[in-house]
Amino acid sequence: MDQERNMKFMQIAMKHIQEGRAFLDEKGIELDMHDLQPALDMLMQVMNEAYEMGYEEGKNE
Repeated sequence: MDQERNMKFMQIAMKHIQEGRAFLDEKGIELDMHDLQPALDMLMQVMNEAYEMGYEEGKNE
């Protein structure tokens, strides 16, 4: 995985972290940063796969 791209993805995720935290709080789900790490890792994988899919589609057009 591209380290620079991952940093950009992390910046995007951090822009929306408060919205995610509010959603979890509303549902009564308590998570600390240690608990969030696996979710962030999965989010990074999803974002990388989406990037690759868009990249391949863009090359084919």
